[in-house]
Amino acid sequence: MTTETDILSILKTRFGFDQFLPLQEDIVSNVMSGNDSLVLMPTGAGKSLCYQLPALCRDGYTMVVSPLIALMKDQVDALRANGIAAAFVNSTLSPEENEQILTSTANGEIKILYVAPERIATGRFRNFLKAQPPSLIAIDEAHCISEWGHDFRPDYRNLKNLRQNLPDISLIALTATATEEVRRDIAEQLQLVDSKWFVSSFNRPNLAYSVRPKQRAFDSLVGLLNKHKNESAIIYCFSRKETENLAYDLAQQGFSAAPYHAGLETSLRRETQERFIKDEVEIIVATIAFGMGIDKPDVRLVVHYNLSKSLEGYYQETGRAGRDGLPSECVLFYTYGDRVKQDFFINQIEDPTEREHASDKLSAMVEYSELRTCRRRYMLSYFGDESPVNAAVARSNDANEESAGCGGCDVCVSVKEEFDATEISQKILSTIIRTGERFGAKHVVDVLRGSRAKRIRELEHDQLSVHGIAADLTDDELKETVGLLQDEGFITITPGEYRTLAVSSLGRTFLNNRDTLTLSRMPMAIEQPTNLSLGDSSDSNNLDFDPNLFAELRLLRKQIADERNVPAYVIFGDVPLREMAYYMPNSLDSFSAISGVGTNKLNKFGERFIETIVDYCKQHDLSPREKIGAPRRKRRKSSRKATANGRPTLSRSLNETKRLFTEGFSVDEIATERGYASKTIVSHLEKIAHAEPDFNLEQLLPAPDKIEIIQNALKADDSGYLSPVKEKLGDDFSYEEIRMVRLHMERELEPAE
Repeated sequence: MTTETDILSILKTRFGFDQFLPLQEDIVSNVMSGNDSLVLMPTGAGKSLCYQLPALCRDGYTMVVSPLIALMKDQVDALRANGIAAAFVNSTLSPEENEQILTSTANGEIKILYVAPERIATGRFRNFLKAQPPSLIAIDEAHCISEWGHDFRPDYRNLKNLRQNLPDISLIALTATATEEVRRDIAEQLQLVDSKWFVSSFNRPNLAYSVRPKQRAFDSLVGLLNKHKNESAIIYCFSRKETENLAYDLAQQGFSAAPYHAGLETSLRRETQERFIKDEVEIIVATIAFGMGIDKPDVRLVVHYNLSKSLEGYYQETGRAGRDGLPSECVLFYTYGDRVKQDFFINQIEDPTEREHASDKLSAMVEYSELRTCRRRYMLSYFGDESPVNAAVARSNDANEESAGCGGCDVCVSVKEEFDATEISQKILSTIIRTGERFGAKHVVDVLRGSRAKRIRELEHDQLSVHGIAADLTDDELKETVGLLQDEGFITITPGEYRTLAVSSLGRTFLNNRDTLTLSRMPMAIEQPTNLSLGDSSDSNNLDFDPNLFAELRLLRKQIADERNVPAYVIFGDVPLREMAYYMPNSLDSFSAISGVGTNKLNKFGERFIETIVDYCKQHDLSPREKIGAPRRKRRKSSRKATANGRPTLSRSLNETKRLFTEGFSVDEIATERGYASKTIVSHLEKIAHAEPDFNLEQLLPAPDKIEIIQNALKADDSGYLSPVKEKLGDDFSYEEIRMVRLHMERELEPAE
């Protein structure tokens, strides 16, 4: 039986984590007990671990139903990088390849098998399940089974047969986005009888939300992308044509951008997605056809260039930002005209219930976009989030303090500016009354601005005295003031599809008494916060890491990823790289304390990253920091033996460098051959020379006159570090030259063996 100690050991050795994230331990315990589970956790909270860890602790294999091929591949790549036997069967493989994977699974060679929902319905796979049933079934993106969800997929309906055909197999359903209605539907469809529900807070504390008026939107977008230069971004657009036009315009501005939509050739879509995942394209401009299958953790910006059709969809799409827990930004460009576009398509829905449902969802999205109160609180409340986080946001908003609010949306971080709203308020309220209190905000604003639209002429509202009395103000300025008057209780809005405006008794008193009125509004352009006040999900947010070392580690990560033909984040995410660039581990033991470093990654990649870190520290006179509180892994004694004089024998990596150097390859040629930087190869050679005094490196020494100058500089500096010597000598001398001369001096001083 697997004990709690065993589970924690597997958590560290296989996944590289010292402790569970909130709810993970309870979910794993429930799954290990053989019970069904329904898990609602936001993106980045660690849903996958809730079935991947139990899969390693149970006999047999775990079957994971996943909706998209790209998502399967990402998950399998990440598991294999951690030394876990995982595979998928889908349409990208030949029938023979799929059969081989099923055979390997039946033989116990696969621990986690990913399948698409449509494959469950095939006769061949049903026979396989009957002969080789899994020990656990995980349904990812479980909201796809509900017609009330925002991403219903008919193939998911077939999954209810799993419970009928495999009644004794425990099942875990997972999703990041589901209202109470959708949760009940998931449980009913999958027959999760007596299951335990685990509902985490929907709050993503590392995401900053903002809504910007759709004025000069392209210039504003360019500013956002410059702010996130060299970082991954996704921009969602309404139409296929718009994605292509916007991607072209951004490319003209020098950005690395590509379009993505369902109308492109399948091969081109797959290539674009692959290039984005591998950091070869920084910006994807897409319709909502893009993203669900993307497990890329380091997207730093998600922009909605148009209004989303539901808050569920918006939440999931923004959830593709900051999956690694690091600060990221979500921006929506809003104009009421986008609602009109969405309404057109909603009105094409024939079923009246479905049409009303879609209209209600759009109304909630519009309300979010027009908020003048905390956007995060509204979103959490929409999903029924009654967690302490939402309560804290509510208390902060109600406290009426300067620092009130979530600290992570434009409404809460903005410094409100007061303005004299007396005249414009009188004009707005008078126009609502003169038009009969039967129209919505758009019509009232059109009258105020003097529109000659057909509808206004038909109603003879162009003949009213209020027609055109606010022509000097923009639509957005007038709509914002309408909203502020609603907040103050001067205007009431009739709920429903048409949302008509009426003047309240308080508003009429204001008009009759000719009172003055001061209102507070947000500035038109809000800079996003860089520090979020609701608690960051990663301690790495607070690390003052070395940005130049981080950049070098990113290059090394990309190099290793390209060698293995996997995305860079499969090697290590940005969180562990930030920790490396802060703690600067110089041994396998200290490197193992870095978050996300499991045994497999330690053995495969540890030495290469340590070499880069140690080399950087030597060049810049830096010392490692100890990661306080990190448990030290019990490591087996090294199998590397010592020579007769007590010096250790060389590692495989150093031996390979030695072999090439001995065969006459230059430093640059060895670097190219081995995929390392030249300075890393020089570091290798220095280590070899320390271990083997007879190893001849004289050919790497500079000219005699240079040797003398370097020797004098080294003798004059007693710090033991290269950086001050290099600074004194200047750009005519390289670190490699100084290092070789120092080694030469050390050898001359060594006593004979």
